[in-house]
This record gives sequence, structure tokens and C-alpha cells, in this order.
Amino acid sequence: MAVSLSASILSADLSNLREEIARAQEGGVDGVHVDVMDGHFVPNLSFGLPVVRALRQITDLPIEAHLMIEFPERYAERFAEAGADVVYFHVEAASRPISLSTSLRSAGVEVGAALNPSTPLSAVEELLDSVDRILVMTVEPGFGGQRFIEGMLQKISRLRELKEERGLGLEIAVDGGINCSTATKVVEAGATVLIAGSAIFGGGDPAEAARSLRRCAEGRPD
Repeated sequence: MAVSLSASILSADLSNLREEIARAQEGGVDGVHVDVMDGHFVPNLSFGLPVVRALRQITDLPIEAHLMIEFPERYAERFAEAGADVVYFHVEAASRPISLSTSLRSAGVEVGAALNPSTPLSAVEELLDSVDRILVMTVEPGFGGQRFIEGMLQKISRLRELKEERGLGLEIAVDGGINCSTATKVVEAGATVLIAGSAIFGGGDPAEAARSLRRCAEGRPD
């Protein structure tokens, strides 16, 4: 199974972001993940539109904007305009998720619906035909470096079953606590996109860290 690896800059050295991303790209990452937090939907504040615009100037990697915000309908298309290639919104925050998905697709981006750990898959079943990705959060959203929630493996497996039952080309993304050990588990459960921050940028060389993580995801650890 082909697995994509996305580097979350929440854990990167922001004073040296261009080099951090370049090293991660050298290590084979497939995208850059930007956590957008508003201090309301999640208890933290982080990046916004200016960061996405700046990233578009320094990398040709696909940029993923993960909107952990209230009222995503107000801002989602602006992230597409700023240069994001993928926009994730949370089903817990979207009042009209199908309409939002349609608008984002019209804006020319891939669309992802994200689920908090406590949110059941039933919340996205009606969306599966309207989005390109489902993002399963495997930690509580808002902060990096948290411990992986093992109980989410069952959710990933069930999502894979739904995908196969409906014959969908849906990507299954996983975000939170991804390292060598958990990467192997989530891929076995059905994940096709791994989002990792600390495992890539948490210390040492991002290029080698990314290579090592991919080897684990592909079942060939060091």
C-alpha cells in the first residue's frame, strides 16, 4: 500500500522553517501540514493565512491546512486562495459540511473532513462521497507531542471497511502521536496518509527522521 507522509510544522523550528522544510523534503515527505488553531475550537493558538502564503513562497510541496477553528465556512476558501492544496475542516465545527466540501472543491483544492477522537464515524458517513480524505485524530487536537490513543485503531479499520464497501478512492489520514511504532499500526489498520510533527522535527536531522518514519510505515524499520 502506498503511504503518504506529511510533515507538521507545529513541531518545527520556526526560526529556521525554510531549512527545516527543505530537509524534510529531502527525506521524502509528500506534503507540509499546517495546524490552524483559533483558541476557541481548540485551546491553543497557532498559524493562520499569512503562514500559508509564506509557505507557498518557499516550497513546492503540497500544503495542507488543517482548520481547527469554529465557523470553518467563513475562512476555508481563503486558505485555498492563500495557496493550500488540501483543506481539512472539522465535522464538529461545520454547520453545512456537504456545502462546504462542494465550495472547496470548486476552489480547486482537495477536501478533508476531520474527526476528533470522541466523534463517531457516523458523523462523516454522509460525507464520504463528498470529500477526498477523512482525517482521524489520534490525539486530542490542540497541542503537539501527545500520546497516541490506541483505541482509534478500530475507528481507522472501520473507516477502511466503509471505503472498500462503497468502492471509494478516499484517503485515510491520521494525525497525532505518529512515530515508528504507531506508524506501523495505523498503516496496518488502513491509513494511507500519516501526519507527523515531533517524529520528523523533534530533534536531529528531519531528512533522516522522515526516511526512518517511512521505513516503519512501509514495514521495513531500521
